[in-house]
Amino acid sequence: MFNEVWLILAGFVMLVGLVLHQDGLMTISSLLLTVAGVGWVWKHFALRCVEYERKFSERRAFVGEVIDLTITVTNRKPLPLAWLRIEDEYPLPVGLLDGTLAPCNKPETAYLTNLLSLRWYERVRWRYRLQCSQRGVYAFGPAKISSGDLFGLFSESVISPKINWLIVYPQVRPLEDFELPPKEPFGEIKARQRIFEDPSRTIGVRDYHAEDALKRIHWKATARQQKLQVRVYEPTTIQQLAIFMNIATLPKVWHGVIPSLLEKVISVTASIAAYGIERRWQVGVLANGCWPQSDQPLKVLPGRSPDQLTSILESLAAVTSVPTISIEEFIARESPRLPWGATLVVVSAVLTEELLVVLARLHDAGRRLALVSLDEKVPAPQVPGLLLYRVREDGEVFRMEPLEEVADAHSVA
Repeated sequence: MFNEVWLILAGFVMLVGLVLHQDGLMTISSLLLTVAGVGWVWKHFALRCVEYERKFSERRAFVGEVIDLTITVTNRKPLPLAWLRIEDEYPLPVGLLDGTLAPCNKPETAYLTNLLSLRWYERVRWRYRLQCSQRGVYAFGPAKISSGDLFGLFSESVISPKINWLIVYPQVRPLEDFELPPKEPFGEIKARQRIFEDPSRTIGVRDYHAEDALKRIHWKATARQQKLQVRVYEPTTIQQLAIFMNIATLPKVWHGVIPSLLEKVISVTASIAAYGIERRWQVGVLANGCWPQSDQPLKVLPGRSPDQLTSILESLAAVTSVPTISIEEFIARESPRLPWGATLVVVSAVLTEELLVVLARLHDAGRRLALVSLDEKVPAPQVPGLLLYRVREDGEVFRMEPLEEVADAHSVA
């Protein structure tokens, strides 16, 4: 690579040519200094007004989907680029169906490399197909852009700091054999007391009372009865579902993690959340894991926002595989903060005696509970009043196998 030593040598040769009156030496040194000057100026302006852009066909996708990544490079100046090299950081868990990757010193990262030349005011595009084969939140970028002069004497690099994010949701499958009695976690529940009423469901009329609002007056019935009549609405409660997800896949945290089992736990949780939101319930998800690069627990409280399912899926896509607290402590800490009428559903790959004791105490306190287990080897826990489901994969669906409740005499509590 050309450096200042060559310039010093060229200056020395020109000085010798002047002293000795050698036109050849002066011509060579002048030519070298001219080329170096032009090359340095070219290098200085090479990366000016060069734009680099990534664009996804979809910023959110489910596991198994294929999306397009379009990369655009634009040279917005009259100076052409003899060469331009781009090294863009690419997350390895996202499969690249066409194109090549170069090694990178960062874990789970490679370089998506392109080498090209650009004329003045020219734009170049590349289109890649990406296979979303693994759940997660992935960062594309930053990119290192290098260029130089026409002679290859000088080069310069800049970092394009922009990062594009791709969110790959966990797999959501239909649930079968997930029919529960109305008294248990799911189904429409009528309130015993008329605390909440549904104004869209009128079940009768009655005489007007002083505390009744004017908007309740039924004017047609009033005209018929010749005295004020008000509507009587059907009393209902809003079904709330809080799903506790256990990140641990082995009895002890320090034993490690089983990635395939963790992904199944997350997929089952996402499927239950989607199941509830389809039925217009208030659904939330709480996990004893944390957000990436954070120690904050994952919590999406029950709600009926139009974006509730999106928020839940994004949270499940981002959750890490390391528990920050035991599921027993997490449930004991968070359950008092949830509405009393909410149903608590625990999804876990491992069943421990401590977890069953916590669930038994919550049941004795009057909580509605359900336990979804992915551990097929452990026998049915002896917890009275606890509704237990075992999960079995049946093609593209999760088949929920309900087990009978156990008598009070065998309680672990």
